[in-house]
Amino acid sequence: MRPDGVGSPDGASSESAEATPSASTSAAQRHHRALESLYASAAVNGKFRSTLEIPGEGHARVTFTVTPEDYHAAGAAHGTIYFKMLDDAAFYAANTLATDRFLLTTGFNLHFTKPVREGEVVAEGRWVSGKRRVFVAEARLVDAEGEEIGRGTGTFMRSRIALSGLPGYASS
Repeated sequence: MRPDGVGSPDGASSESAEATPSASTSAAQRHHRALESLYASAAVNGKFRSTLEIPGEGHARVTFTVTPEDYHAAGAAHGTIYFKMLDDAAFYAANTLATDRFLLTTGFNLHFTKPVREGEVVAEGRWVSGKRRVFVAEARLVDAEGEEIGRGTGTFMRSRIALSGLPGYASS
């Protein structure tokens, strides 16, 4: 990875991947689009105005809008919103590296930095380590002003559930 944080988790620059398109790049892109489709098809996401974007291997971005419907009694977003979006971003960042199996969250540590009220919030997920059975990924929440409002780190484990068997996992 370049010092500015751009590049793939294995250290290859994005320029080299773009300069020499390959079958594996196309397969990775199909996997990323299929994961985005899987996210959109999940019933729970009907309760959250959110979208998933996977810009590359080891990265995921969930964008959502906080409204008063998401507030706790003190007038700010309930912690379930923070957890849901941080877990989703970290999970999908990790699942970009597991092309055959659905991952399961086995643990997640969450840190609240600042309350959020109405507006767009982005959860930025990044794979940290692991490629076989257990994966570690982290995510951070950024509000519309660009300030970090929360952060989390999760562990994810390969399940026995084949991605190809899930109705929402539609690779093109």
